Amino acid sequence: MDLKEKLQNLPSNAGVYQYFDKNGRLLYVGKAKVLKNRVKSYFQFTPTLSPSSKLSARIYKMISEVEELNYIVVPNENDALILENSLIKQLKPKYNILLRDDKTYPYIYIDTNEEFPRLEITRKVLKTKGIKYFGPFSIGARDMLDSIYEILPLVQKRSCVKGGKACLFYQMKKCLAPCEDKVSKEEYSKLIDKALIYIHNKNKLIASIQNKMALYSDNFRFEEALVLRDRIKTIEKSQIKSTLDFANNENLDLFSVLIKEQRAVIVKMFIRDGKLISTSHNFINTTDITSIEEIYKIAIINYYSSDLPTIPKDILVADNLENNIELEKFIYTKYNKNVTISKPKIGKKNDLINVAIQNCMKLLKVDNNLYNKNLHITIKELFMLDKVSYRYEAFDNSHIMGQATVGAMVIWDEEKFIKEDYRLYNLDARDEYAQMKEMLTRRVLKFKENPPPDVWIIDGGKTLLTLAWNILQSVGVTIDIIGIAKEKIDAKANRSKGSARDILYTKDEVFKLEPSDKRLQFIQRLRDEVHRSAIGFHKKQKRKEDKQISLLQIKGIGPAKVTKLLNFFGTFELIKTSSLDELKEVLNEKDAILLKNHFKE
Repeated sequence: MDLKEKLQNLPSNAGVYQYFDKNGRLLYVGKAKVLKNRVKSYFQFTPTLSPSSKLSARIYKMISEVEELNYIVVPNENDALILENSLIKQLKPKYNILLRDDKTYPYIYIDTNEEFPRLEITRKVLKTKGIKYFGPFSIGARDMLDSIYEILPLVQKRSCVKGGKACLFYQMKKCLAPCEDKVSKEEYSKLIDKALIYIHNKNKLIASIQNKMALYSDNFRFEEALVLRDRIKTIEKSQIKSTLDFANNENLDLFSVLIKEQRAVIVKMFIRDGKLISTSHNFINTTDITSIEEIYKIAIINYYSSDLPTIPKDILVADNLENNIELEKFIYTKYNKNVTISKPKIGKKNDLINVAIQNCMKLLKVDNNLYNKNLHITIKELFMLDKVSYRYEAFDNSHIMGQATVGAMVIWDEEKFIKEDYRLYNLDARDEYAQMKEMLTRRVLKFKENPPPDVWIIDGGKTLLTLAWNILQSVGVTIDIIGIAKEKIDAKANRSKGSARDILYTKDEVFKLEPSDKRLQFIQRLRDEVHRSAIGFHKKQKRKEDKQISLLQIKGIGPAKVTKLLNFFGTFELIKTSSLDELKEVLNEKDAILLKNHFKE
């Protein structure tokens, strides 16, 4: 059945549709309340099948590439919305928007069930009554908490109260030793109330940190003063300056989108108890199809797909949305709570929208001047990538003679490394090809939870790049891949700074750039960072294995027998959990019993 026949035979059910190009590459995933009406609206059937003349230039370009159509029928529109979001994250179609960071916002929380509670950080909703949450905080949560513990003598560690004895923190006057009943619950509760004031009012917290910093400086404790100075900078970054105060305990979430040329920005603001407590933003490349409506939809679905402790009654948006009812239904299905998504026209809520729009304008102005934007455009042009790319994942592995075999993945997004998204892998494979295969396969299996990037950087030559391409093809995901291999001089790799002519690869081309080329230096920077991470993790794991080997040798199992065990079982963990009969396949009965008893001890 050709495309025209499929279009003429579409069902009237709710569902999700997928467009493919002539090479079978997925172009777009969309959802529809009525598949027949929605999908056919993209086309005109006379005199020949072609994109509808009513489409915008961007959508017209996409439909011009469509050669194949698939669809999935679902029971209702809400199910279509959820399935659409899931497929976009897994398959990363060329013309769909993908946001990545909405599920990682930390909250500060306090468990009021405890006699002497502490403030903690979590990224998950804890299913326990009596827990109160503050946030979300896009940045600065850890700095805020560390500063509060620096200023107030709260219980510094979870284990302190259980210890039953005053520790070093008490001697340093950083704790009042409730473990020895040196402070009453009422007095401690006052400290907690003061800590909560700091969470709600960052200006008061910053003022207290500055006082502490001055005290350290006066006492020549300059290193500690510098730490506090850096914390102040981070906490200040997390604030959008606004004099708005709702003078009530209202909770609001706000989303504002602005598009300018080929870039868009989303600003998210969170008001808790009538105070603006945190903000965050995402930049989006809009060289492909992007409408404000679509950006709002993806941003709201991504954020509220997580388990969140606080869902406000009102969600504010800076534009009138046609799909706000379906988004409200989505949130109701997830949380069993009615919410209203609307654009305010007057009053303080509208003033808050204006603050968000002003920040969108400032962020885009700065972004348009970023050097990295121009760099990423030239990378797209050089390597003939499908689109301008901003998020990169780089991979490398490390081992010594098969011992402590590990891998690493590092992330670059927009203009910096995102260290909290780094991943480290313990690998079982014995050779470098199999190790890279194991690592990339494990990464691919996590695409649903952690969506794929724009580009993979593979430390290795053409063979490993082809391996990566085949792995992606096996799961139907398209990501641009760049390989980097060290230049060989007299059969030795040249890593000299300023003269290294590393070779770059794509699937079809080889690139030999000058050492001064900014594009080569950017890829080298990613390669060097992942290499550093892999080596560091390898050293840590090797020290652990060396310690385990020395313990076995103390028990009478020599190096040769340890090597035999590792060759047979692969890891110390498998040696530990193996049965006596399995150990006897490698060792004699006496040694097997000795080893089994050692692990029991």
